[in-house]
Amino acid sequence: MGDGLLFEKLRTVESRYESLVGRISDAAVQADPAEYRASTKALAELQPLVDKVREHQAVEREIGETRELAGGDDVELRNLAEQELQELEARRAALLAEIEILLLPRDPNDDRNVVLEIRAGTGGDEAGLFAGDLFRMYSRFSEGQGWRVEVLSLNETGVGAVKEIVTLIEGNRVYSRLKYESGVHRVQRVPATEASGRIHTSTATVAVLPEAEEVDVRIDPKDLRIDTFCSSGPGGQSVNTTYSAVRITHIPTGLVVSQQDEKSQIKNKAKAMKVLRSRLYEIERQRQQDEIAQDRRTQVGSGGRSEKIRTYNFPQNRITDHRIGATFHRLAAMLDGDLDELIGSLTTYYQAEQLKSAEGLDGDAG
Repeated sequence: MGDGLLFEKLRTVESRYESLVGRISDAAVQADPAEYRASTKALAELQPLVDKVREHQAVEREIGETRELAGGDDVELRNLAEQELQELEARRAALLAEIEILLLPRDPNDDRNVVLEIRAGTGGDEAGLFAGDLFRMYSRFSEGQGWRVEVLSLNETGVGAVKEIVTLIEGNRVYSRLKYESGVHRVQRVPATEASGRIHTSTATVAVLPEAEEVDVRIDPKDLRIDTFCSSGPGGQSVNTTYSAVRITHIPTGLVVSQQDEKSQIKNKAKAMKVLRSRLYEIERQRQQDEIAQDRRTQVGSGGRSEKIRTYNFPQNRITDHRIGATFHRLAAMLDGDLDELIGSLTTYYQAEQLKSAEGLDGDAG
């Protein structure tokens, strides 16, 4: 981004910040709680950027003062000033890079909770065991973040493997941290049942859906077919004899959601609707993203479920993320939920891609 365009944007940011401060003051005087809440929220979102802008302005002033000292007659003072000038200019460059990141358009879903879906892929029982490993990985990472994990539905096989698990993860900015996890995850390891020690390759798919509220997705009751049935456990064994399990079919899209974990039909229906809303919201979100990518060439990688995004190689104790070409030799720790470094690397990569796209668009505009 050119300096002229950048500083023009920063002036707009500061003007908006001052305007919000005034609106908060007016709302407090006029006892307007709705305006007060909206303006306070907007100000909080803008605050990190404004703090960096003001820090940059302070560094610019220091650079000006230090340049004057560097031009003086005192040789010792001039040498000290020139050394300090190098440090200040490096700090200025770092601040400008941080500011450019903060100026990127916010993903409107970043503050949302997520519906996390994990399904065993190719590889039989070993794929189901790997799906269970992924669920434990995300659960432990979530615990470390202080998030709440609720299992919405679980379909296990007789060997203790997971065929499919759907969970709701609630907490602070969950989607912003997990949104790059969607895709095909591949594992390479020797199964416990493999006598010859041969390495098997299996897969599991992960889908991270922003949790949708009723106001986000309008569902016409006429578009739903709701069936009830007796819930059953692994292998078809009966869990209860009441028709508490619920299957909801969204007729226009053909989406089907089944829920049987609760003993109450009402609770099962509520959970199934939560998953259905999130899946419909994701379909619409993806459609809009595809349109934007086509129109403005800003797509930086879809993280689509059909893409093989990561390999977990047990013999070599490594996890490789194929999108960013990064390898981590801490497989056990990462499967135990230590994902901060990996998620940080993904975030940095996609922010850099966004910056490239933004710069390309700025160049087109010029």
